[in-house]
Amino acid sequence: MTDELDKIDLKILRHLQRDGRLANADLAKLVDVSAATCHRRTQRLFEEGYIRAVRAMLAPERVRRGALVMVGVVLDRSTPQSFADFEAAIAKLPFILDCHLVAGDFDYFLKIRVRDMVDFNRLHGSQLIALPGVRQTRTFFVMKEVVDNAVLDF
Repeated sequence: MTDELDKIDLKILRHLQRDGRLANADLAKLVDVSAATCHRRTQRLFEEGYIRAVRAMLAPERVRRGALVMVGVVLDRSTPQSFADFEAAIAKLPFILDCHLVAGDFDYFLKIRVRDMVDFNRLHGSQLIALPGVRQTRTFFVMKEVVDNAVLDF
């Protein structure tokens, strides 16, 4: 994918990954192009799908979501329909940060932010185990976040 990008495009992507709030003029200086050129290139990177979104990274503990939970999910069947049903249902749950189809002992891994164990227990009992096709879940409470949402290295 990076074959289509030149050095300036790559610099723009690197800088925006680290600070999505950079003003166009400041970004242009950092990558050594005019503000107009920088704006055109950045717009193209959005339009071509290299940049999906720019958003704020919140401090979870400040918004009462300090507990991070990873959940491994095993479905009762491994069919395209059971995967589609599960994925459609999980996409509707606002507390799910990430959902990944994986190979190995689990079918999916979920990343969830909650207030605390009591909050997770409530969600688990009322919503997670009620998802279509769920046979088993394994819950992992994160003790310490060592690396979270790191920038892509390319």
